[in-house]
Amino acid sequence: MLAEWLTTLSFVFGGCCSNAVTLEQLTSQFPRAGSLITFCQFAIISMQGLRRHVVWTSYGPRLKPRRIPLMPYLVQVVLFYLVSVLNNAAFAYRIPMAVHIIFRSGGLVVSMALGWLFASKVYTSAQISSVLMVTAGVVLTTLSPSEQSASISDANIRVYLTGIGILTLALVFSGFLGLVQDYTYSTYGRTSEDSVQSPASPPPTWQESMFYLHFLALPMFVTVRKDLLSQFKALSTGSVASYTVAVPPSISATIRPSLIPSPSALSSPQSVTFLSFTNVGTSSSIVDSESLFIKLQLPAACLPLLLNTMTQLLCAVGVHRLTTQVSSLTVTLILVVRKAVSLILSVLVGWGRKNRDIENIDMNMMWMGAALVMLGTISYSLATNARNSSKKKRE
Repeated sequence: MLAEWLTTLSFVFGGCCSNAVTLEQLTSQFPRAGSLITFCQFAIISMQGLRRHVVWTSYGPRLKPRRIPLMPYLVQVVLFYLVSVLNNAAFAYRIPMAVHIIFRSGGLVVSMALGWLFASKVYTSAQISSVLMVTAGVVLTTLSPSEQSASISDANIRVYLTGIGILTLALVFSGFLGLVQDYTYSTYGRTSEDSVQSPASPPPTWQESMFYLHFLALPMFVTVRKDLLSQFKALSTGSVASYTVAVPPSISATIRPSLIPSPSALSSPQSVTFLSFTNVGTSSSIVDSESLFIKLQLPAACLPLLLNTMTQLLCAVGVHRLTTQVSSLTVTLILVVRKAVSLILSVLVGWGRKNRDIENIDMNMMWMGAALVMLGTISYSLATNARNSSKKKRE
């Protein structure tokens, strides 16, 4: 149990926080690459789940039996796709990472409104007060960028407000997604790793949900194929970075000796001679004849994009595993702490940004808004837990 907890928390904090750092690094240099980033994230998670959910037969590949029918996933897939694309697209509208993190934490007010309108839910005064606190924090955070001042052109203000509108729309879709998922899990139940009896049994619900939400959404990226191509071209033709990779002895021994200059051919013992083996497009491979290293020259965005997709996979696995191990209250509290850590890494440490000075944000308003959002979320979770406990006692 301790090993499972450590693994889950490592995925949540290590994966999600690292993902926020690499996302900020990418979007600060390529703010319009949101669709490409989202597509890569969906693709890596789908490929990781293929071996668990797809089986090869004499008629070709087919999906394994599921714990939840396919139809309930289709609505979730559309909503999840829209939420993911909109959240990453908002960076193209001058939305700082700090505002992005805090604003996305303000989904409680949307969830409460949708629950009251469509699910006939009733909330206590403590829950309503907590949501009002979260709303005040989101408003302060939204107004924290100093670009809202009169000295900035109206065009920049309109761009920023457009980004806020995109994030707001994503929150609305996220609220509907939460309602659909609550209905789905209440109807078909949740299963954890422990409840899987044999390798032939369907994977646990969290693995199944994570796979289908990403896999079934891949065809929807056809609608943004032109954006994907233009974003890929922008990243591939950007600045170039050099990386040095050690050559394993087993591989270096296969290199033809005639291609490597002998030590006597060097002008001096201290000199270093490099030999180019390939040169395709913007990529090249170079071998150091003395130290046997391969030096790669690739677009600077390749490594952050790769790290972002891998950390997104770890983050998704960690969050889905967490939902099967603890109550929804504990999940909410852990994710609040995770977002606080991401905020600290972005604002105070400056990881993911070339310029560590955030000149366009009023730090007092931003931190006050962050505190209100986090305190309101914790207060709402505690009030909900107390209400559920009292309801069970009455029953």
